[in-house]
Amino acid sequence: MGKAWNHFKTITYHKYLVAKGCFRIGLYKQGILHDLSKYSPSEFRVGMKYYQGTRSPNNAEREDLGYSGAWLHHKGRNKHHYEYWIDYSMQAAPGSMIPVPMPDQYIAEMIMDRIAASKVYKGGDYTDASPLEYYLQGKDKIPIHPKTAAVLERILRMLAKEGEEKTFRYIRRRLLHK
Repeated sequence: MGKAWNHFKTITYHKYLVAKGCFRIGLYKQGILHDLSKYSPSEFRVGMKYYQGTRSPNNAEREDLGYSGAWLHHKGRNKHHYEYWIDYSMQAAPGSMIPVPMPDQYIAEMIMDRIAASKVYKGGDYTDASPLEYYLQGKDKIPIHPKTAAVLERILRMLAKEGEEKTFRYIRRRLLHK
């Protein structure tokens, strides 16, 4: 029961932080609906089984099985993940997969998600540079559309340099209301 309760608290706190960020930038519906699939049996059971408190249980499932069924379920239902935005190409080699640009409202939610995840897993060691540092560690390996990557990195750099207040104001006024 301990792992189940701790996992529930972790995902609920994460969801709360994302909602708080989304509300600050005007994405009320996305803030409320963010990551509801984490409470579904196919995701929650994995989170409970592999809960550690310092990283995503999906990584532990991936290490154990070679893939994460919970992640496959999650990314297919949540548009704030760049992995959701991968499709078959009609121009490249037949059957090849390519990333497509994410709509700005989901880029904004993805930023709130990254901030919240960094706050949850880094705890007192969190700084406004933490989401950028995490992104930069793996950016060369991820299948993300160049336009989406440019917007994401630009805003994460702004967050690291200027802080939440200025960055959230930019997202609200510029990214979401072009």
